[in-house]
This record gives sequence, structure tokens and C-alpha cells, in this order.
Amino acid sequence: MQAKLVFVAAALLLLTGAVFFTPAAPAAAPQFESNQDPAQKEMQDRMLKAANKKRQQDIRDDTNKLFQLATELKAAVDKSNENLLSLDVVKKADEVEKLAKKVKEKMKEAVGPPPRMETVPRELPHPVPH
Repeated sequence: MQAKLVFVAAALLLLTGAVFFTPAAPAAAPQFESNQDPAQKEMQDRMLKAANKKRQQDIRDDTNKLFQLATELKAAVDKSNENLLSLDVVKKADEVEKLAKKVKEKMKEAVGPPPRMETVPRELPHPVPH
């Protein structure tokens, strides 16, 4: 049981830490009119950028809190033994799980069209001859 809690906490930390290394895909990007007034489009772009910047900061803050909770959970589990698992440890694990789900949902909430990414054609590896 103790090892399972530590494993779950570590897995959640790894999952949420991935937000800093992978771009978030927009959940449902709204459709924009292509014949929009340039000033209106610029204002809309600034609003979308600000919303995504706030979302990213919220994810960082929640991930820091998640790290703190997981560290507290590990310390509580280290103090317990195979015959004693306190209610506090179970509550802490529940808190970690809820916060990890919240972070995961925020990762999916990108707004606006996805950023343009230049694609560079890659050569496919040649099959190894038999």
C-alpha cells in the first residue's frame, strides 16, 4: 500500500511536469472569420495570448502546489509502517489526485488557433536488409 501511494504520487508528478515540455493542443478552437477588421483581429489575438499566458501561469502555480503536496505525502508515508496508515495520508493522496486532475484539465484548455509550426521534411529511415 505504501509503495503504491509513492508510485502514484511520482507518476502524477511526472505527468504534470510534462506540461513544461509539451505544447498543449487546443480543446476546441473557436472558428474565426478570415475577413475580420485588422484592429479587431489584433485585439482578439492579444486577448487570446493573455488568456493562454494566464492559463500557463495557473498550471505552473498548481504544479508547484502539486509538488509540495506530493512531497508532504511522501514524508507522511515514510513515517508510517505496514501496520499503520493514517487518515491524513489518505486525505493527502486524495488532494494530490484532485489537483493533478485539475492541472491535466487546464493543459487541455488552450484557446484560439494553434500556433503555426514550421515543418521540416524528414527522411525516413531505410529498412535494414535481411
